[in-house]
Amino acid sequence: MAKLKEIVVDCDVPSRVARFWAAALDGYEVMPYDDAELARLAAIGLTPETDPTVMVDGPGPRFCFHLRQGERPLRNRVHLDIAVPDREKEVQRLLSLGATFVRETDSYSVLNDPEGNNFCVTSE
Repeated sequence: MAKLKEIVVDCDVPSRVARFWAAALDGYEVMPYDDAELARLAAIGLTPETDPTVMVDGPGPRFCFHLRQGERPLRNRVHLDIAVPDREKEVQRLLSLGATFVRETDSYSVLNDPEGNNFCVTSE
């Protein structure tokens, strides 16, 4: 059975939206950048302010503020990521419940719920 891992929000400026929600929600904060992550960003010409993916953690589900790509009608503004112990088995279970397959990468599978809303299935 799946567990809610993250709520993913597509944004034009992820750092700005992440700071807003970290301040708005009790107990949440932008996840800190360690030296290795700062170096990784710098190597590709980015900073925490221009990071295309900013994480906010707190007492409930984690939030992922992600740079919006593509036209808005082609993307959800918000989608769920769920974590499972056996991704292949869970994808099959969700398909039997009415989900439809969209695409797969090495680390996650993208499905649509019965109304066409994207969600991702990741391994725990």
